[in-house]
Amino acid sequence: MGTFVRDPAHWLYKFSPDQWIAASLHEVRSAEAAFKMHNSRAGLAGAKRAAGMALNAALILEPNASWGRTYLDHLMALSRDAGVPEAVRAACLVLLETPLPGGHVVALRTARSNERALEAARDVMAHAYAVVKRHAVRAANDPGENESE
Repeated sequence: MGTFVRDPAHWLYKFSPDQWIAASLHEVRSAEAAFKMHNSRAGLAGAKRAAGMALNAALILEPNASWGRTYLDHLMALSRDAGVPEAVRAACLVLLETPLPGGHVVALRTARSNERALEAARDVMAHAYAVVKRHAVRAANDPGENESE
């Protein structure tokens, strides 16, 4: 990939990879706070958003049309992607399969299940962060490349 070019009107390029990572860190902190306030719906939604935001950073650097556009599309695609580590696929499945409270089936939420969702989000975020940093190292070794800004 060449130089990152910001496009405020584009869903993906409105932020740089580093900014997507920062946004995901903010979102996971919001999810943690929601879970602490016993708002499991907001906590789980925030965990999914955090993972998806981080994956946007990776998607900029390693474009893949199969990932789709939405955060949930990203999670679904990675849950089936043999090219990512098994732990990342499993984390995506945790986020996708954890039922939202208030649905047709009563989901009993515990601190443990909430932490499991947060850990899954963090695992996906760590994968995306590794992709971003791998590209940063490559760019540093090739002065003609600049992928962060």
